[in-house]
Amino acid sequence: MKLSSPAFENNDFIPQKYTCDGKDVNPPLEITDAPEGTKSYVLIVDDPDAMTGVWDHWLVYNIKPDTNIIEEDSVPGIQLENSFAKDSYGGPCPPSGAHHYRFNLYALDTELKLHPKSSKQDLIFAMEGRILAQSELLGLYTRE
Repeated sequence: MKLSSPAFENNDFIPQKYTCDGKDVNPPLEITDAPEGTKSYVLIVDDPDAMTGVWDHWLVYNIKPDTNIIEEDSVPGIQLENSFAKDSYGGPCPPSGAHHYRFNLYALDTELKLHPKSSKQDLIFAMEGRILAQSELLGLYTRE
């Protein structure tokens, strides 16, 4: 399975449009080579370089298994609260220096049943033993 974006290459800079300095909308993403038996996807976008620990930018689960494209500025599944205290996408917005942004996609053999106020830890716990494949797209961003 592979996760990519037509907006930026792996290990390259994320265009400003998809950050707090731009429109702050999610970039378009493409999913290829999903494993047989995929019943849903989970997408976790986070920043491991945040001074307070990992900062969650987007937590989405129960993305439909026939999804090949996640459109720009879209809601592809059920969103959980991120570190901005919003159940939506929050773009890169580092205070200083270049930060790494991990777009991690998981193919699951089930749909998840979670409470609307579930945490990232609840999501990860629910995924245990259900992951068929995982792919990471890494983006960078620094504020001018």
